[in-house]
Amino acid sequence: MGAPVTGPAAPARRRRPVRPARVVLGLVLLVVGVLMVAPLVWLIVQSLTAEKAAFSLPPGWLPRPFTLDNFAGIDGLIPFGRMALNSLQVSLISTVGSMLVGVLAGYAFSRLRFRGRQAILLVMLSALMVPVQTTVIPVFVLMRNLGLVDHLAAVWLPALINVFAVFFFRQYFNTIPRELDEAARIDGASHPWILFRIIVPLSGPAIAAMTILAFETSWNNYFGPLIFLSSPQHMTLPIGLVTLQAGQGGSSVVVFAAITAVVVPVMVVFLAFQRSFAASIASAGIRG
Repeated sequence: MGAPVTGPAAPARRRRPVRPARVVLGLVLLVVGVLMVAPLVWLIVQSLTAEKAAFSLPPGWLPRPFTLDNFAGIDGLIPFGRMALNSLQVSLISTVGSMLVGVLAGYAFSRLRFRGRQAILLVMLSALMVPVQTTVIPVFVLMRNLGLVDHLAAVWLPALINVFAVFFFRQYFNTIPRELDEAARIDGASHPWILFRIIVPLSGPAIAAMTILAFETSWNNYFGPLIFLSSPQHMTLPIGLVTLQAGQGGSSVVVFAAITAVVVPVMVVFLAFQRSFAASIASAGIRG
């Protein structure tokens, strides 16, 4: 009986030498990360702690005793459910609308050749440097003439034109080979067919990242609803939180519970798609 046949020996892994500079950098990043996460953890812990035991010193990092009564007390102070529905409605409409406008405009600036293309894009990018506060009066006059003041449409209608999304999609579409378009055009494909059958399916990470940014911006928008909305039934969550903090007879743990209920859903969505977010941001910045 012969000796068993063995395959070629696998090459031994070479361990990278541990550099002191990398260790120090890792420790610094760890400390900075802990300092950034600690306030959020403390906020969530206090919102889940009974009122008598909350805000103790030294601060506790576990909810003892654990309770959900703080969340139940929110509805007695502000119409939290109605405000959450208004925020969700505004965020969904503005996000879907701005994505559609951004994709169409980004394709036009990336693939179509027309006179003044670069000049128009430059003017649009220049608008990003203008503070929102300087344009709020003309926008308010426009909304008043349209009869949209104290209506949710006054908040989501201006958000449909997202100049950063247009620029972002234009940059990402430039990374997709034009040979795919030319091959489809030889077969008789139109621009809408190329956009929605070739470009959009290849731009999943970019669309996911921009969707997260747009939804988060709209969800946390405070300035727009403050200017255009006045009726309690039309207010969104950021306005409701400020009203709650201003003093409605509730305790601080109820305010903390309301802030947690607003922050945690957006944070979970971001953590779920953070890889797509980072990958698309990096790839969109490679080419000009």
